[in-house]
Amino acid sequence: DPAFARQGARPPDGLFRQSDFRAGFARLAPLGLSFDAWVYHPQLPDVIDLAQSFPGTSIVLNHVGGPLGIGGYATRREAEFERWRKAIRQLSACPNVVVKLGGLGMRHCGFGFRDAGRAPDSTQLANAWRPYIETCIEAFGSERCLFESNFPVDQYSCSYEVLWNAFKRLAAGASAGQKHDLFSGTAARVYRITDLGGGAATK
Repeated sequence: DPAFARQGARPPDGLFRQSDFRAGFARLAPLGLSFDAWVYHPQLPDVIDLAQSFPGTSIVLNHVGGPLGIGGYATRREAEFERWRKAIRQLSACPNVVVKLGGLGMRHCGFGFRDAGRAPDSTQLANAWRPYIETCIEAFGSERCLFESNFPVDQYSCSYEVLWNAFKRLAAGASAGQKHDLFSGTAARVYRITDLGGGAATK
Protein backbone atom coordinates (compact mmCIF):
# COMPACT_ATOMS: atom_id res chain seq x y z
CA ASP A 1 0.00 0.00 0.00
CA PRO A 2 1.57 3.34 -1.05
CA ALA A 3 0.35 4.92 2.20
CA PHE A 4 2.99 2.92 4.04
CA ALA A 5 5.96 3.69 1.79
CA ARG A 6 9.13 4.31 3.79
CA GLN A 7 12.64 5.46 3.13
CA GLY A 8 15.70 3.34 3.76
CA ALA A 9 15.82 -0.39 4.38
CA ARG A 10 12.55 -2.26 4.12
CA PRO A 11 12.24 -5.63 5.88
CA PRO A 12 11.48 -8.50 3.49
CA ASP A 13 8.08 -10.16 3.49
CA GLY A 14 7.83 -13.10 5.86
CA LEU A 15 10.95 -12.14 7.84
CA PHE A 16 9.87 -14.05 10.95
CA ARG A 17 9.56 -17.27 8.92
CA GLN A 18 13.03 -17.12 7.34
CA SER A 19 15.58 -19.71 8.42
CA ASP A 20 18.42 -17.27 9.07
CA PHE A 21 16.18 -15.07 11.22
CA ARG A 22 15.03 -18.09 13.20
CA ALA A 23 18.58 -19.30 13.69
CA GLY A 24 19.30 -16.02 15.46
CA PHE A 25 15.97 -16.07 17.28
CA ALA A 26 16.77 -19.51 18.69
CA ARG A 27 19.68 -17.98 20.62
CA LEU A 28 17.47 -15.71 22.72
CA ALA A 29 15.96 -18.18 25.20
CA PRO A 30 19.30 -19.79 26.20
CA LEU A 31 20.56 -16.26 26.99
CA GLY A 32 17.47 -15.42 29.03
CA LEU A 33 16.40 -12.75 26.53
CA SER A 34 12.97 -11.77 25.24
CA PHE A 35 11.93 -10.49 21.81
CA ASP A 36 9.83 -7.42 21.01
CA ALA A 37 7.77 -7.98 17.85
CA TRP A 38 6.76 -4.78 16.02
CA VAL A 39 4.46 -5.65 13.13
CA TYR A 40 1.31 -4.44 11.38
CA HIS A 41 -1.86 -6.42 11.98
CA PRO A 42 -1.81 -8.30 8.61
CA GLN A 43 1.52 -9.77 9.78
CA LEU A 44 0.16 -11.18 13.05
CA PRO A 45 -0.03 -14.74 11.61
CA ASP A 46 3.76 -14.64 11.34
CA VAL A 47 4.00 -13.77 15.04
CA ILE A 48 1.61 -16.61 15.90
CA ASP A 49 3.73 -19.07 13.94
CA LEU A 50 6.91 -17.77 15.58
CA ALA A 51 5.45 -18.06 19.08
CA GLN A 52 4.21 -21.59 18.41
CA SER A 53 7.58 -22.62 16.99
CA PHE A 54 9.53 -21.21 19.96
CA PRO A 55 7.29 -21.75 23.02
CA GLY A 56 10.23 -21.25 25.38
CA THR A 57 11.03 -17.73 24.16
CA SER A 58 9.24 -14.74 25.66
CA ILE A 59 7.71 -12.52 22.97
CA VAL A 60 6.35 -9.01 23.59
CA LEU A 61 3.86 -7.89 20.96
CA ASN A 62 4.26 -4.14 20.52
CA HIS A 63 1.49 -1.58 19.99
CA VAL A 64 -1.49 -3.97 20.29
CA GLY A 65 -0.36 -5.66 17.08
CA GLY A 66 -0.18 -2.58 14.84
CA PRO A 67 -3.76 -2.05 13.61
CA LEU A 68 -3.83 -0.14 10.32
CA GLY A 69 -6.36 2.55 9.48
CA ILE A 70 -5.00 4.61 6.58
CA GLY A 71 -4.56 4.01 2.86
CA GLY A 72 -6.61 1.09 1.62
CA TYR A 73 -7.40 0.11 5.21
CA ALA A 74 -9.26 3.35 5.98
CA THR A 75 -12.43 2.25 4.18
CA ARG A 76 -12.38 -1.26 5.68
CA ARG A 77 -12.02 -0.36 9.34
CA GLU A 78 -14.74 -2.66 10.68
CA ALA A 79 -13.59 -5.65 8.63
CA GLU A 80 -9.94 -5.05 9.50
CA PHE A 81 -10.82 -4.74 13.19
CA GLU A 82 -12.39 -8.19 13.05
CA ARG A 83 -9.33 -9.54 11.24
CA TRP A 84 -7.11 -8.01 13.94
CA ARG A 85 -9.29 -9.28 16.79
CA LYS A 86 -9.32 -12.83 15.44
CA ALA A 87 -5.50 -12.85 15.23
CA ILE A 88 -5.15 -11.36 18.72
CA ARG A 89 -7.32 -14.11 20.17
CA GLN A 90 -5.31 -16.77 18.35
CA LEU A 91 -2.05 -15.26 19.58
CA SER A 92 -3.30 -15.15 23.17
CA ALA A 93 -3.35 -18.97 23.12
CA CYS A 94 0.47 -18.82 23.12
CA PRO A 95 1.44 -18.50 26.81
CA ASN A 96 4.88 -17.11 25.91
CA VAL A 97 3.38 -13.90 24.47
CA VAL A 98 2.46 -10.66 26.26
CA VAL A 99 1.14 -7.50 24.62
CA LYS A 100 1.97 -3.82 25.02
CA LEU A 101 -1.11 -1.64 25.18
CA GLY A 102 -0.32 1.58 23.34
CA GLY A 103 1.07 2.92 20.12
CA LEU A 104 -2.40 3.81 18.89
CA GLY A 105 -1.48 7.46 18.55
CA MET A 106 0.69 6.76 15.53
CA ARG A 107 -0.43 8.03 12.14
CA HIS A 108 -0.91 4.62 10.53
CA CYS A 109 -3.63 3.70 13.03
CA GLY A 110 -5.85 6.25 11.34
CA PHE A 111 -7.73 7.77 14.27
CA GLY A 112 -7.19 11.22 12.75
CA PHE A 113 -6.88 13.27 15.91
CA ARG A 114 -4.13 15.40 14.42
CA ASP A 115 -6.25 16.15 11.37
CA ALA A 116 -9.13 17.37 13.54
CA GLY A 117 -7.24 20.57 14.32
CA ARG A 118 -7.70 20.20 18.07
CA ALA A 119 -5.80 17.94 20.42
CA PRO A 120 -7.98 15.22 21.98
CA ASP A 121 -8.59 14.98 25.70
CA SER A 122 -8.14 11.75 27.63
CA THR A 123 -11.82 10.84 27.40
CA GLN A 124 -11.76 11.03 23.61
CA LEU A 125 -8.64 8.87 23.46
CA ALA A 126 -10.05 6.30 25.86
CA ASN A 127 -13.28 6.03 23.90
CA ALA A 128 -11.48 5.65 20.56
CA TRP A 129 -8.96 3.10 21.80
CA ARG A 130 -11.21 1.10 24.12
CA PRO A 131 -12.15 -1.64 21.60
CA TYR A 132 -8.47 -2.45 21.02
CA ILE A 133 -7.33 -2.19 24.63
CA GLU A 134 -10.25 -4.17 26.04
CA THR A 135 -9.95 -6.88 23.38
CA CYS A 136 -6.30 -7.42 24.35
CA ILE A 137 -7.00 -7.48 28.09
CA GLU A 138 -9.92 -9.88 27.62
CA ALA A 139 -7.79 -12.18 25.46
CA PHE A 140 -4.49 -12.10 27.37
CA GLY A 141 -5.56 -11.17 30.89
CA SER A 142 -3.99 -8.30 32.82
CA GLU A 143 -1.06 -10.50 33.82
CA ARG A 144 0.03 -10.58 30.17
CA CYS A 145 -0.66 -6.94 29.28
CA LEU A 146 1.26 -3.74 29.97
CA PHE A 147 0.56 -0.11 29.18
CA GLU A 148 3.22 1.68 27.13
CA SER A 149 3.72 5.34 26.28
CA ASN A 150 5.43 4.90 22.89
CA PHE A 151 6.70 8.46 23.25
CA PRO A 152 7.77 10.55 21.47
CA VAL A 153 6.09 8.81 18.51
CA ASP A 154 2.57 8.98 19.95
CA GLN A 155 3.08 12.71 20.33
CA TYR A 156 1.71 12.76 16.79
CA SER A 157 -1.76 12.59 18.39
CA CYS A 158 -1.57 13.73 22.00
CA SER A 159 0.52 14.85 24.95
CA TYR A 160 2.24 12.49 27.36
CA GLU A 161 -0.03 13.52 30.24
CA VAL A 162 -3.22 13.07 28.23
CA LEU A 163 -2.06 9.64 27.07
CA TRP A 164 -1.54 8.31 30.60
CA ASN A 165 -4.80 9.84 31.79
CA ALA A 166 -6.51 7.94 28.97
CA PHE A 167 -4.91 4.72 30.21
CA LYS A 168 -6.15 5.48 33.72
CA ARG A 169 -9.66 5.89 32.34
CA LEU A 170 -9.38 2.62 30.45
CA ALA A 171 -8.29 0.82 33.63
CA ALA A 172 -10.82 2.51 35.90
CA GLY A 173 -12.93 -0.61 36.31
CA ALA A 174 -10.00 -2.96 36.98
CA SER A 175 -9.12 -4.36 40.39
CA ALA A 176 -6.07 -3.15 42.32
CA GLY A 177 -4.20 -6.30 41.29
CA GLN A 178 -5.09 -5.86 37.63
CA LYS A 179 -3.98 -2.22 37.71
CA HIS A 180 -0.68 -3.30 39.23
CA ASP A 181 -0.21 -5.74 36.34
CA LEU A 182 -1.10 -3.18 33.68
CA PHE A 183 0.94 -0.27 35.00
CA SER A 184 4.04 -2.03 36.37
CA GLY A 185 3.85 -5.69 37.33
CA THR A 186 3.76 -7.30 33.89
CA ALA A 187 6.54 -5.03 32.60
CA ALA A 188 8.70 -5.75 35.63
CA ARG A 189 8.28 -9.50 35.22
CA VAL A 190 8.72 -9.69 31.45
CA TYR A 191 11.70 -7.34 31.31
CA ARG A 192 13.23 -8.75 34.50
CA ILE A 193 13.19 -5.40 36.35
CA THR A 194 13.66 -5.97 40.06
CA ASP A 195 13.65 -2.36 41.28
CA LEU A 196 11.14 0.28 40.22
CA GLY A 197 12.11 2.68 42.99
CA GLY A 198 9.24 1.80 45.30
CA GLY A 199 9.40 -1.93 45.72
CA ALA A 200 6.48 -2.34 43.33
CA ALA A 201 8.23 -4.79 41.05
CA THR A 202 8.11 -8.53 41.56
CA LYS A 203 11.06 -10.81 41.00
